[in-house]
Amino acid sequence: MKILVLNCGSSSIKYALYNMDDKSVITSGGIEKIGLPDSFINVKLNGKKTKIDAPVPEHTAGVQLIFKVLTEGEFAVMKDLHELDAVGHRMVHGGEKFSESVLITDQVMKDFSACNDLAPLHNPANIKGVNAVKALLPEIPQVGVFDTAFHQTMPDYAYMYAVPYELYTKYGVRRYGFHGTSHRYVSARVLEYLGIEKAEGTKIITCHIGNGASIAAVKDGKVVDTSMGLTPLEGLIMGTRSGDIDAGAVTFILLSHQEVYR
Repeated sequence: MKILVLNCGSSSIKYALYNMDDKSVITSGGIEKIGLPDSFINVKLNGKKTKIDAPVPEHTAGVQLIFKVLTEGEFAVMKDLHELDAVGHRMVHGGEKFSESVLITDQVMKDFSACNDLAPLHNPANIKGVNAVKALLPEIPQVGVFDTAFHQTMPDYAYMYAVPYELYTKYGVRRYGFHGTSHRYVSARVLEYLGIEKAEGTKIITCHIGNGASIAAVKDGKVVDTSMGLTPLEGLIMGTRSGDIDAGAVTFILLSHQEVYR
């Protein structure tokens, strides 16, 4: 069985082709600088990484380029796309609608699109990836794996902000959490590593540390709290995000900045 995994970001697409019979990576890579004149694709195959300059004006063209690399030329690893058994997508923001991975249907896409305001840079890119695959392989099953899903087990006292309740009911302002796929994997892997058969009775702190960073409290295999909030800005200090900051500091900086240039 061969499964292609796509991660469509705001200006990039990462991919990996897996042989699920032995869970090995056949090939992987990624497109960078989508929409810019110097866009390119990196291809990793047999331990070698190659950069190929290629015009990628938008995400649909990017997915088509990945399909072409997989099936044509010196980096081809399949005779045609029909060797694929399924395509998995990293979907960023599922809001409160998705608490687990799902088989993508028209209704799923409708519900996911309703969350676009929560992730305006990423959700539309995810949708383009799904639609690009559907256009070329309409019958292949596609699965959505949501960055927010694992955190949907948080109790209300952990995900609610101390703001007027109407902001939650009307606009969905609450803590959602991110990096859920990473936290879910790490929490399960810890149990395997320690030889613990059941998650019940365990308390684990999971850490996703990279340019983006977050932590989560996992009790009995379920998230009870996490550091990121409505957006990925909240929580730990990160590469390009300050993490938690006094809301008053924002207006103070704004006013101070205006004073300097007055």
